[in-house]
Amino acid sequence: MGLAYLSVLFGVRYLIISDFTYLADIFSDISRSTSEVSGGLLATVSGGRFIHVREGMRKEEIGELFASKLNWSDSQKLAFLSGPEGRYYPGTYSVSSNKDEEVMRELMLHRFDREVETPYASSSEMIISMPIALKIASLIEREAGGKSDMRLISGIIWNRIFDGMKLDIDATLQYMKGSARDGWWPVVLSSDKKIDSPYNTYKYRGFPPTPISNPGLASIDAALHPKKTSCLFYLHDKHRRIHCATTYKGHVANIKRYLK
Repeated sequence: MGLAYLSVLFGVRYLIISDFTYLADIFSDISRSTSEVSGGLLATVSGGRFIHVREGMRKEEIGELFASKLNWSDSQKLAFLSGPEGRYYPGTYSVSSNKDEEVMRELMLHRFDREVETPYASSSEMIISMPIALKIASLIEREAGGKSDMRLISGIIWNRIFDGMKLDIDATLQYMKGSARDGWWPVVLSSDKKIDSPYNTYKYRGFPPTPISNPGLASIDAALHPKKTSCLFYLHDKHRRIHCATTYKGHVANIKRYLK
């Protein structure tokens, strides 16, 4: 993965990481028949299979995906989850049926190091720490309606931070509440905003303690390369189009216009 350009925005210089598409080593063995699986696309290959991990999944979802296809036990799945959230690199993995949880965990973490950590660390422009960048990227990944929204949402998140506002991001409440029984990204209720948790960004200022998902390069790029905007609030309409406002009054007007 190459380094792209540096940009001056909000008076701070941000490192921009160019997008990267991972290509599996051998495509000739992929059969023409593919099937959809929870969390990604599964394609059978001779001696194994390709499993695709989508951007924005939390590590428990990734663990469930691999466990279901590689027949891991509960203890193996738990061991797979011992890595840090945010560093399970999304992409396509060539796996054989005998790959264990430690191999898959280290493979994903190694790809994160290779594609993100190493290029970033080798730059002299380390203004934003990688832990902070990953937290922001994980929020963007869950909040964006698509890649075209990401830099705008990043700019709004940074504006809230610079203005000393709470982030007020629903995805952190989903992460806080998520479970295997109720779903990893449950519907947010108004009462959830009162729950006492460090992940409740309606209650506490600043970033959550950890990333809330495993972001892809587009959202990491957006976290480091926010769009300059005066907006502080945003929503998506029923068509997943984003609408932002500079004031809460304007945000309320957008709610009435696009959501009611």
